[in-house]
Amino acid sequence: MMNKMIVGNLVHRPIRSLISVIAVALEVTLILLIVGLSLGMVNDSRQRQAGIGGDVVVMPPGSSYIVGLTGTPMPIKIGDVLAKLPHVKVVAPVLTQVSTNGTLEVIAGIDLKTYEALEPFHFVQGGPFQGPDEVLIDDILARAKHIKVGDKIEILRHEFRVSGVVAPGKGARKFVQIDVLQDLNGSKGRASVFYLKLDNPANADAVVSEIKAVPGMETHIAVSMGYYLSMLTPSNYPGLLTFLRVVIAISMTIGFIVIFQAMYTAVMERTREIGILKSMGASKLYIVNVILRETVMLAFGGILLGILISLAARVGIAHRIPTLRVVVTGGWILWTTIIAIVGSMLGAMYPAYRAAQKDPIEALAYE
Repeated sequence: MMNKMIVGNLVHRPIRSLISVIAVALEVTLILLIVGLSLGMVNDSRQRQAGIGGDVVVMPPGSSYIVGLTGTPMPIKIGDVLAKLPHVKVVAPVLTQVSTNGTLEVIAGIDLKTYEALEPFHFVQGGPFQGPDEVLIDDILARAKHIKVGDKIEILRHEFRVSGVVAPGKGARKFVQIDVLQDLNGSKGRASVFYLKLDNPANADAVVSEIKAVPGMETHIAVSMGYYLSMLTPSNYPGLLTFLRVVIAISMTIGFIVIFQAMYTAVMERTREIGILKSMGASKLYIVNVILRETVMLAFGGILLGILISLAARVGIAHRIPTLRVVVTGGWILWTTIIAIVGSMLGAMYPAYRAAQKDPIEALAYE
């Protein structure tokens, strides 16, 4: 009986109910897409680093674990020192450069021979560099920008010819020869990071200790690839967690305000109905229960709509912008559901309290 009455109340005011559902859906969509984009960025970076194939990573002092945000580039001659350490088979120097030309991206300057010794490129089209003004790009970027072998692209105000398109997952999305990038960004004879391939990955911790024992290398960051990948999390991206908390707080506030306004207005309009219920013996708890159940129904409608919009948006983004990944996990769907319900319930608490406190005689006399 109560559920029929609640559904009747919602259907009787379709516009207000629809606005409330859309507001909750907006809250859910905002959280899922912003969090999904952030997690997608972090996961994509971690997977591409894992695909490089190194066992140990060496970076300058004060470097961030985020690719491209390293300290002052190291002399490339450090690679000769690292190559002499026990268990080290390959030392691959990489110079990274962050570009903000239209979008934030990391360009990698590589020594092709040592970089492929870590894990070979899989060429989808074309082949390796044939000259200094050539670039390799990954297949995701090629499809997103409709680039094919032989096309010209601009990097750091310099024109490059695409010599090959490679399978994704090898660090950056654009690769040029390391000496060319050194000339372009004024880092002659320097590298941002060294990737080491060992005779056995199990020797990574021992090699890290040996690197720390090399005079002058004490302050450099040297870690196993496993540890390095474990540090590529949202908590290690500067300001990312704070940003996500702000987004969640704003989203929750939207849901709170809209539900509060909708339920408060509904209580004012149904004063006589509440008076009739109370005159028939309905308790305060019963009145509160009616209001809160109505709120929960609106919230669940908005949550379902928001999830569907988020999943559709994820597919649309993947189709239109392949370089962006949106990760919508079951865990975050659950958290977003809880956040939306809590925000909606908080918004309905005061209107429910006001409804429960109404005097039945005054309510019946209300016009």
